[in-house]
Amino acid sequence: MAAAKLLFRVWESVQVSDRYGNDVLANDPHRVPDKEHPRAVEAQFGVVIECVESGFCGSVVRVEKAIEGQTVELEDRHGRRRLFVMKPGAFLIDGEPITLIRPRSCAPVRVTRSASGSVLTPDQKAQVALPHRIWVEGIHDAELVEKIWGHDLRGAGVVVEPLHGADDLVAAVDAFGPGPQRRLGILLDHLVAGSKEQRLADEVLRRFPRHIAVVGHPYVDVWQAVRPQAIGIPKWPVVPKSQPWKAGIVAALGWPGTEGEAWQRILRQVSTFRDIEPQMLGRVEELIDFVTVES
Repeated sequence: MAAAKLLFRVWESVQVSDRYGNDVLANDPHRVPDKEHPRAVEAQFGVVIECVESGFCGSVVRVEKAIEGQTVELEDRHGRRRLFVMKPGAFLIDGEPITLIRPRSCAPVRVTRSASGSVLTPDQKAQVALPHRIWVEGIHDAELVEKIWGHDLRGAGVVVEPLHGADDLVAAVDAFGPGPQRRLGILLDHLVAGSKEQRLADEVLRRFPRHIAVVGHPYVDVWQAVRPQAIGIPKWPVVPKSQPWKAGIVAALGWPGTEGEAWQRILRQVSTFRDIEPQMLGRVEELIDFVTVES
C-alpha cells in the first residue's frame, strides 16, 4: 500500500511539472507566437517583392524546386533576373517582411510585357509620388514618355513634368532646389555640340553640380525620336532651317490638319519601345534610374 501511494505521488509530480502535455511539440514555451511570424504570401506571377538581403526588387516570374529548396525567380524593370531561395521572412512587400510560399496553382503563365519591355503587372497600384522629378521640354515629350514608360513610372512613383521650353531652365532648376532627397532629371531635345540646349545644360550643371542629371537626344524635336518605319515612312523629311520644323514635316508628308493632330497621328502608331530610336530610349532609362536608384 505504501509503495502504491509513493508511485501515485511520483506520477502526480510528473503531471504537475509537465509543461508540454502529451504532445511535446504542441505547447513549446520557447516557440514564438504565430502572430510574430511573417505572413505567408503565395509567389504568384507578377507579385512585386524585394529581397531583404540583397535589396533586389522585381516581380515573380517563376517558382521551382531546387537542391536548396523552393526558389523564386524575380525580374526587375530592366529585364534583369535573379534566383532566390524562399526562406522564411526573406522578402518584403511594401516594407513588410513576408514569407513566400509556393502558389496553390503552378500552371504555366505567359509573361506579359509593358510598352517599355518590363514585366507587366496589371494589378499594380500607382505609388505615392517621390519628391524627385523628371522634366521634359514639352507636352509631346511628356506624352511619348507616358506612352512607353507610364507603367514603370507609376510603379516607381516618378512624376514627369513638361517645361514648355528650355529657355528659362536655369531659373526653373534654381526654384526647384535639387538636393539629395530631391533629385532632378532633365531630358532636352537637340542636345548636340554647339547647340543652345548644350549651352543650357552646361550652365545648369555648372551651377548645380550635384543631385541633377541633364541628358538629351540629337533630334530637332521629339517627333524624330519615333522611328519613321513605325508611322509608315522610310525616313523623316529634311526641313530647311528657314522653315519651322513641325510645319515643314506636316507639309512634306501631305498630312491634313494641325500640328497637334499630326502629333496624335504619330503617337497612335507608337505601341512599344521598338518604335522609339535607341538614342531616346537610353536617355529616358538613364533618368529613371537616376531618380529612383538610391545612391
